[in-house]
Amino acid sequence: MATNESAENYLETILILSRTLPVVRSVDIATELGFKKSSVSVAMKNLREKHHITMTDAGYIYLTESGREMAEMIYERHEFFSEWLISLGVDESIATADACKMEHVISKESFEAIKKSIQGTKTEQE
Repeated sequence: MATNESAENYLETILILSRTLPVVRSVDIATELGFKKSSVSVAMKNLREKHHITMTDAGYIYLTESGREMAEMIYERHEFFSEWLISLGVDESIATADACKMEHVISKESFEAIKKSIQGTKTEQE
């Protein structure tokens, strides 16, 4: 399931857009990320070749099972790290930017250990 940060960002964006839009198209992704449509098209081709997305003839983009798993993993990390950093007093814009970096580099084992530790601390405080 190894992939690069760029691919993970695209998958996460597709997941987020799919929660608010009836269908996701390359132009939606380009608009959301501020990228050229041509760049998004190349990325979508790569994600199709890796079987992380499917694309209809009409240009609608859907996550495959592997794509959804990866997108949800990255999104969970992003949300977790953003909320955690904000709770520590980090400005929201900085916390969000830092979370975006952290979500890609941390191992599954380390993420789960941090999550367990922080959730354990929250439970003790309640």
